Amino acid sequence: MKLILTEKPSVAKNIADALKVKTKKDGYFEGADYIITWAFGHLVELYDAKDYDSKMARWKMDNFPFIPPQLKYKVKSNPRNRSQTDGGAAKQLKTIHKLMKRSDVEAIISACDYDREGQLIGDSIIYRGSKPNKTVYRLLLNEWTPAEVIKGLKEVKQNDLMKPLRDAGISRQWADWMIGINLTSVATLKYQKGKGKALNIGRVLLPTLKIIYDRDKEIESFVAEDYFRLHATFHTKDGKEYTGTYKKGKQEKFKERSALDEFQRVLEGKEGSVTDKQVEKKKEFPPFLFNLSSLQGYITNKVNGWTSDKVLKVAQSLYEKKYITYPRTSSIALEESLTGKMKKVLDNHIQDLPYKDEVKFQKTKRVFNNAKVESHSAITPTYLLPKRLTTDERVVYMAIKNRFIMQFMPIAVYEETKLVTTVADVEGMFHTKGKVQLIEGWKKVEKIVSKDTLLPPVEQGASVSVIKSEVTKHVTKPPKQHTERTLLRVMETCGKHLKEESDGEADVEAVLDGFSIGTAATRAETIKKLKDVGYITAQQKNLTCTKLGKTLVETFPVKQLFDLEFTGRLEKSLADIQKGDGSKQEFLKVISQFTTSSVDQIKADESEVINEITPAKISNEPLGKCPECGETVTEVYMGFACNKWKKGCNFIIWKNDKYLAAMRKKPTKTLVKNLLTKKQAFVKGLTSKKGKKFNAYLTYEKNAEKGYYSWKMDFK
Repeated sequence: MKLILTEKPSVAKNIADALKVKTKKDGYFEGADYIITWAFGHLVELYDAKDYDSKMARWKMDNFPFIPPQLKYKVKSNPRNRSQTDGGAAKQLKTIHKLMKRSDVEAIISACDYDREGQLIGDSIIYRGSKPNKTVYRLLLNEWTPAEVIKGLKEVKQNDLMKPLRDAGISRQWADWMIGINLTSVATLKYQKGKGKALNIGRVLLPTLKIIYDRDKEIESFVAEDYFRLHATFHTKDGKEYTGTYKKGKQEKFKERSALDEFQRVLEGKEGSVTDKQVEKKKEFPPFLFNLSSLQGYITNKVNGWTSDKVLKVAQSLYEKKYITYPRTSSIALEESLTGKMKKVLDNHIQDLPYKDEVKFQKTKRVFNNAKVESHSAITPTYLLPKRLTTDERVVYMAIKNRFIMQFMPIAVYEETKLVTTVADVEGMFHTKGKVQLIEGWKKVEKIVSKDTLLPPVEQGASVSVIKSEVTKHVTKPPKQHTERTLLRVMETCGKHLKEESDGEADVEAVLDGFSIGTAATRAETIKKLKDVGYITAQQKNLTCTKLGKTLVETFPVKQLFDLEFTGRLEKSLADIQKGDGSKQEFLKVISQFTTSSVDQIKADESEVINEITPAKISNEPLGKCPECGETVTEVYMGFACNKWKKGCNFIIWKNDKYLAAMRKKPTKTLVKNLLTKKQAFVKGLTSKKGKKFNAYLTYEKNAEKGYYSWKMDFK
């Protein structure tokens, strides 16, 4: 008997289905040869500072820097009351360890996601307490289809080989804990006036904020300038017309209009000739396969209302339903060993296409290239065809499917014609470009229409005459504000050789070297957190700094944290550890020294308030009886809580409740009163994921199994 541990219940179900294991018990599936159990993501987490030393329960400047000699783990806390253990996590952890000790279990297989976090989740459970006396293996899969699960279980590896991946995960986790705990605490004490929230400082958060700040500054300091162009319309001998733009050397934009006005007067009625004609056929290759960043950029740019965080969540759902491959990848190509498998996937997806006869499977370096793959291949559909998708899932799935099919369609071809026309007695030349699409090719997949610019059939040496001319006025434009698409591109490569309009094909070396801000898996979360903590705001697709964000960048003294190069080097160190080329101990030593010196720098800095919180007026109005202990519930700064909270009663409805926030609502006194007195509240104007408004009855009930309160919705 072998025990398989997965990261989530849905993945355990996928494996059970693949192995035809149908018997489900409390916390696991059991068959003849396999037991399949699961985690709920992280079941253990790092100690809070107060877990090491009770004096850390209150933030005092003298207590920092606080760097324990060894970071320890505990069972995950209750998300609604961090002073208590999460009952569900504790129960499942106990179930897993009991299964591990069963006498009929001869081996343990970690089947968590094949990345840093997945390795950390599995190992933190399997090795918690002590090393098991059974062999531990690692299942490394890129998708959860039945065929891949069965194949993967025959090719499991020794989990000890994954130590570099685990070390990278631990290093990232510990580094963010040390920097976050110390610098957030000290910065809040030093630079914030008022209570109720923290001044968030993070290794990835601040350089991302600086990218947006720098663009805002570029726009703010931009001074618009006028420039002018001269255009002439030419008439051929057979009565056709075309227009050319005047160039003098390489210059076609002119700051002074007077010179162009003089040229325009000279042009009246002049004769000219076509002194050069170049006709060239040009190839247009399809955009590369998606990695997570390019998928997020593509969809947030194309579909209004989408965020990179939403794209990741929907992609994760498709992955867990077995319809796409692993989404948290940085690669834009496929491993060369996947050639045969991808041919079958392609054949499955083109059967009903009107242009299927044009699809030809080929093994090309643009698609199959080991040199452009890091851990996971690019995102593709699997061989399974979805029977039903939600509207959001369809948006993401069709983008991935179409991008995959494009790779095997004919290359698009267009013909470009360039004319150079000279006019007698006029210094300089007029340039004209024409374009005609000859082969539509891969553009058929998404019905991309190329705009043709047709030129008359004029030959080199032909005589033409000027029939009219015009001087046009233009204004230079400021840089565009960052969108999630352009921000992700900068984060992915730390701004090296940035091409904002590219879809991920550039800067592959920077990505593969690990020189980035965050990882594919964490960038969306970073952007979301910047919005949540109030450092940036989104106006439609555009991102801009808030007043708080600007003040933080300009005031906070630890400038290294805003430096893309510094952050990129840290991320590269983590990538090197993952490859087995770096040392976890050396990395953490650097982080410890940096944290200590940063705390000292903040302490020595001249005090200046970065953020001032005006406390909301709180009344002691009784809102109802606590369902937990019967005491009165009143409003407090962070929520609506039982008056006996200091004596251990944990009933509270948070003002920033995530369930309500997802529907763009916050709890009010009226809502809380109705919940406590009528056991339910009728709430109007809730917003669905699709942006539609609706009304519903809400209740707030205790989950007997997990030990905390949760929301339920009813429409009756």
